[in-house]
Amino acid sequence: MIASRVIVRSFSSSSTVQQLVKPPIQLFGLEGRYATALFSAGSKQKSLDKIEQDLDKLQGLMKTDVKLGEFINDPTIKRKFKADALQAIGSKIALNPATLNLLILLAENGRLAKFNQIFNSYKIIMAANRGEVVCEVTTAKALDAEIKGKLESALKSFLKKGETIKLTSKVDPSIIGGMIVSIGDKYVDMSVASKIKKYSDIIQTAV
Repeated sequence: MIASRVIVRSFSSSSTVQQLVKPPIQLFGLEGRYATALFSAGSKQKSLDKIEQDLDKLQGLMKTDVKLGEFINDPTIKRKFKADALQAIGSKIALNPATLNLLILLAENGRLAKFNQIFNSYKIIMAANRGEVVCEVTTAKALDAEIKGKLESALKSFLKKGETIKLTSKVDPSIIGGMIVSIGDKYVDMSVASKIKKYSDIIQTAV
């Protein structure tokens, strides 16, 4: 646990970067660095899957337990008190040491609000580690099974040999129609809302 804490706490130093286990995909920003450090710690402990399960459990707990959510998001509560409380919670629900260490560090650094983004970054790394390519499709209305199947087949043409697609879909009525597709590091906005904005910008420029 101490070793993984050192890795995460000082991930920005050049010596620590050399110690990190290189992930299958490089992510940037604060979330990417924390997720990479967590992946490295999990690789050395051979507990990558357990960490992912822990994070799933925590994400669900934060959504269903209103008091826990309020406690985590309350900026008036001292960081040390949050860290101590999370230490107790993590021990009670048998979290992996690397997972628990991450929570304590986020509490100590006042970055618990970044938990979901860090978890999502970790999921992207883990998907890549399994040879999966994460694809998210956003539409104005929910896709039926037939359309979703055809879309998944079309998206498979973007994959390399040995890769599989992990497709998730979400609904956002504000895009009006069409779809927004994010696959790996590619992003394509084919929404009606985007086209309307584009034409509106052209008209305003002309005027």
